[in-house]
Amino acid sequence: MEEVTKVLPAIALRGTTILPDMIVHFDISRPKSVRAVEEAMLGNQKIFLITQKDPDTEVPGLLDVYKIGTIAVIKQVVKMPKDVLRILVEAERRAELLNFEEEESEYLRAEVALFTGSDEMQFSDIEQEAILRNLKELFAVYCEQTQKVSKELAGQILGTEEVGKLVDQICMNLPLDYVNRQKLLEAVELSERYDTLCVMIANEIQIQEIRSEIQGKIKERIDKNQRDYILREQLKVIREELGEDNSRTEIENYKKQLEKLKASKEVKERISEEIHRLENSASNPSEAGVIRGYIETLLGLPWDKASRDNQDLARAREILEEDHYGLSKVKERILEFLAVRTLTKKGESPILCLAGPPGTGKTSIARSVARALNKKYVRICLGGVRDEAEIRGHRRTYIGAMPGRIAAGLHQAKVKNPLMLLDEIDKVSADYKGDTSSALLEVLDSEQNNKFADHYVELPIDLSEVLFIATANDIQNIPRPLLDRMEVIEISSYTENEKFHIAKEHLVPKQKKANGLKEAQLVIEDEALMEVISGYTREAGVRSLERQIGRICRKSARKILEEQVKEVVVTKENLEEFLGKERYEFQPANEKPEIGIVRGLAWTAVGGDTLQIEVNVMPGKGEFLLTGQLGDVMKESAQAGISFIRSVAEQYEIPKEFFEKHDIHIHIPEGAVPKDGPSAGITMATAMVSAITKVPVKADVAMTGEITLRGRVLPIGGLKEKLLAAKKAGIHMVLVPEKNEPDVRELDAEITDGLQIEFVGSMEQVLKLALVEKK
Repeated sequence: MEEVTKVLPAIALRGTTILPDMIVHFDISRPKSVRAVEEAMLGNQKIFLITQKDPDTEVPGLLDVYKIGTIAVIKQVVKMPKDVLRILVEAERRAELLNFEEEESEYLRAEVALFTGSDEMQFSDIEQEAILRNLKELFAVYCEQTQKVSKELAGQILGTEEVGKLVDQICMNLPLDYVNRQKLLEAVELSERYDTLCVMIANEIQIQEIRSEIQGKIKERIDKNQRDYILREQLKVIREELGEDNSRTEIENYKKQLEKLKASKEVKERISEEIHRLENSASNPSEAGVIRGYIETLLGLPWDKASRDNQDLARAREILEEDHYGLSKVKERILEFLAVRTLTKKGESPILCLAGPPGTGKTSIARSVARALNKKYVRICLGGVRDEAEIRGHRRTYIGAMPGRIAAGLHQAKVKNPLMLLDEIDKVSADYKGDTSSALLEVLDSEQNNKFADHYVELPIDLSEVLFIATANDIQNIPRPLLDRMEVIEISSYTENEKFHIAKEHLVPKQKKANGLKEAQLVIEDEALMEVISGYTREAGVRSLERQIGRICRKSARKILEEQVKEVVVTKENLEEFLGKERYEFQPANEKPEIGIVRGLAWTAVGGDTLQIEVNVMPGKGEFLLTGQLGDVMKESAQAGISFIRSVAEQYEIPKEFFEKHDIHIHIPEGAVPKDGPSAGITMATAMVSAITKVPVKADVAMTGEITLRGRVLPIGGLKEKLLAAKKAGIHMVLVPEKNEPDVRELDAEITDGLQIEFVGSMEQVLKLALVEKK
C-alpha cells in the first residue's frame, strides 16, 4: 500500500472518533478549530479530523492526539450562538498524522500520509462466506439483545454481501465509545479490522447478558418488595375501613401498658424509645417482630411490682407442718427469715441450698415454703444446662434471641419478690458456650444481684428481693465460689418411723386420689405399711415407697371393679398378693461371736447399710490380699491397719515371725458392688486382730471410723444413716469416733433409742470393747 503526503487544516476532536464513510455533524468553538474550517472552505473543503487522547486538553500537541485520523469533506457550516460553529462532514478515508507544521498560524496544519491502493485482502469464496456468516450472526445477536440498532437499519446492514462493505457498515452503526472507534479506525487492514470488530461485538454481547441477568434479579426483588408493599398498604386501608388497624391498636395498647407500668424513669424511657422505633418500622416486618418481642418482655417484667408476704408466723408454721413431716431445721430457718422480715419490713432474702439424697422432698419443701410465705413460686430446672446464655440471656443481635431463665422466671411470676427454686444446681455444666455455674455467681450474690445484667433485657434487674432456694444431691459437685454464696441445709435420709408417718399422712391419701379410690375403699394396715418400707424399698427418700403404694392402689382399683367388693384391706399376710415377694432382706446381727468377722457401717446414696468384713489367716509367705471390689481409700485403710497391728504385735502376744509365715486375706461380701470410703479402717483392723489372735468379736457390735498408723480413730460422716442401719440389723452396741460426739447429740432420740453408743479415740479402746474377753 503506497503512501502520499498532504498538508491539510486539522481539527482535534474531543470525545469523538469519525470513521470513513460516516456523515456526521459536530460543534466546534476553539478559535484554532474555527480558523481551520474557514481555511478549508477557502480551498477544496477538505479537513483532517484527529481525536485527542484526553478530551480535557485545551491546546493539543503531536503527542496529545492519536496517530490515525480521517480526511473529510465539509458539506455544511452553520453559525450557532456564543461563537459556536456546527459543521456537517462526510468522512472519506483514513490518513496517518506525520506532524503538525511549526508555522505560527491561527489553526492546526497537519502533514498526513494517505493510504492508497486496495485496503482489502483477497479472500477465497469459502473464507468470504464464513466471515460473512460469522459477522452477520454476531451482529444479529447484538441487535436482538441490545435494541440499540433499529430493525430497518439492522436489516439493511445484514443484507450486505461484501465483506469490506459489511465491516465498514457495522463499524459506522455500532454505538461504541470514541476509544473503541479509534481502535477500529487504526485497524487499516481489513482482516485486522474484522478481528477487532468481532471481539468488540462478542464483548458487548457478554456484557449485555450479564447486565440482563443482574437487572432480572434486581427487577424480581423490586417486584416482590413492591408487591409486598402494595398488599401491605391495601391491607392497612382495609383494616382502617373496618376499624381493625391492628398495628395502630397494638402501639396504643403498648402506650397504655407503659402508663400503668410501675417502673423507674430509665426503664420507662427505654420502652418509650422502643415503641417509637416500632412505629417507624412498619415497612420492615422482620425488624418490627424483634422490637415487638423486646417491648413485650420489658412490659411483662415486674420492675417495681411486689406481692405482700405472709407475716403470720403461726399460720406459716401450720402450713409447713401440714405439708411435711420432720425436717425441723428447714422449718426453723424459714420461720426465722419470716420473723426478721416482719420486724425489719425488708430483711435480706437468704439463699438456701437444700442438700440431700434423691426423694427426700427438697423440691416439695420449696413449694410448701412459697405457700407458707404467700409468695409466687417459680421452678427453674438446671439439670444439664451448659449454655451461659440460659442464665444471662442471648444478645438481641442474634436471631431467635430471648431472655435468660432468671428474667423469664420473673416474667412468669409477675412480681419481683417470688420464691425461685433453682433445682439440681449441682448438675450444671460448662462447655465452649460458657460456664453456667459462673453465670450463677452474680445471681446468688446478695451484694451484686440488685443490678443483675441480662444480655437480652439490657437493663439492670433487681433480684435482691427474690427468695432463692437451690437443691442439690451432692454439694461436692458444686464449685466452691458458688457454694460459698449459699447457706447449706443438709436433708438426710428418713428413718423408718419418718417414712411410716410420711406414707400414712401424705403418700397414701395422695395415691388414693390419683387412682380414683375413696377413703373407705382401701385400708392399708400399719404393719403392712411397715413391711412395704422394710421389705420392698431401700432408699434414703420416699419415691420408691410412693410407687409401691401406687401399685397397691391400682391393684385394689381393679379388684373393686372385677370382684365388686366395697372395701380392700391390705395386711401383712396378704401384701404379697399386691407386691409380690419381698425384694430386700436386711442382714441381721450374727447369732454368736465369731473369729475374724466384724460388722461395719457404711453410707450409700440410698441410705445406710451394714458391711460384713471377713478375715482369714493362712500359712504362707506373708502376702496381703484384699477382695470385694474395694476402692483405693479402703485399700489404704487396710494397709494402715496391718501396719498398726505389726507395730503393737508384742502387746497382743503375736510372734515376731508370724507375718512372714502367714498370708492375710480380707474380703467384703457382695463383690459386684463397688465399695470405697474412709470409714472402714477400724473395722478391718479389728477383724485382722481377731483372726490373728483367734479371739472372737462380739456378735452385737458394729463400728465405723478411720484408722491412722498410730492407731488413732478419725471422725466420719453419714452418722445418722449408719446408726439407722445398725438399729435395723439388730445391733446393740455401736462404736463411733469420739470426735463425732457432737453429731450424735444433734440426732433425735428416735434414732439413738435402743443403741449403746460408745465413743472411741484409739484402737486400744476399740479392741477392748469389740473383742470377747478371755476367761
